[in-house]
Amino acid sequence: MHGPQLRIPTLRATPDEARPLPNDPGHPSRRVMAHGSMEVRWFVPRPGDGHLPHDRDEVYFIVAGTGMFCRANDADPFDEDRLGVLGEERTSVREGDVLFVPAGAAHRFHDFTPDFAVWAVFYGPEGGERE
Repeated sequence: MHGPQLRIPTLRATPDEARPLPNDPGHPSRRVMAHGSMEVRWFVPRPGDGHLPHDRDEVYFIVAGTGMFCRANDADPFDEDRLGVLGEERTSVREGDVLFVPAGAAHRFHDFTPDFAVWAVFYGPEGGERE
């Protein structure tokens, strides 16, 4: 018998494949790809949904629609006393934009169009990359 079988992640995921999938239980999104610390999720925010800070760094790729995005100006996931919002940046977003959110930073989408959807990519260690 050979060693453990290497599981190769999905080569490609499309919005058309991701849209009809149900969200994972207890999550506002669905995982479509994963490998090591990297996880790709399909996320369609809903008006009024809460959005908690994550324990890993995150990159959003806007796939469809337009909206506004807010992110805390300062987050230090390695210092629990400083975690949280210390002012925030706001920007309009649209299809094709890429956003970065460090681990522990409060963030949210709002005032988005009904077709708004993103790929959310989580990666790295809990607490985020140090540099």
